[in-house]
Amino acid sequence: MPISKGDRQRVMQLVEQLPEESLREVIDLLNSLLRETSQAQTLPASKSEEALLRVIDRRLLPNEQTRLDYLREQNESGDITESEHQELLDFVSRVENEDAERASAILQLAQIRKVEPLSLIKEFSSPMRISHAV
Repeated sequence: MPISKGDRQRVMQLVEQLPEESLREVIDLLNSLLRETSQAQTLPASKSEEALLRVIDRRLLPNEQTRLDYLREQNESGDITESEHQELLDFVSRVENEDAERASAILQLAQIRKVEPLSLIKEFSSPMRISHAV
């Protein structure tokens, strides 16, 4: 059932009538409700969001990341073979393509959620979300 403007005003009146010592509990309750609402809004609301999240979260497999790290080290030290160099170039091309797809997915998700892309970039680049980043 939708909440009317009168209901909102009634809540404000009730808050005004509370003794000051009870306000801390009301503030804590409201903050808790806001956190729950915020977390619920970050969950995928549709199949399209789920697909975008899969693209955003896509990373190299651990063995691929290890191989890429090795090839980079070989390249930096100058000890890379021609076939390893080609493999490195293939990795770089793949990573660049996936980064472009990831950026596009973030922009699309920002439009769906009606938020600034920068807020999603910060969310998806947090240390808790990144594992074996490309």
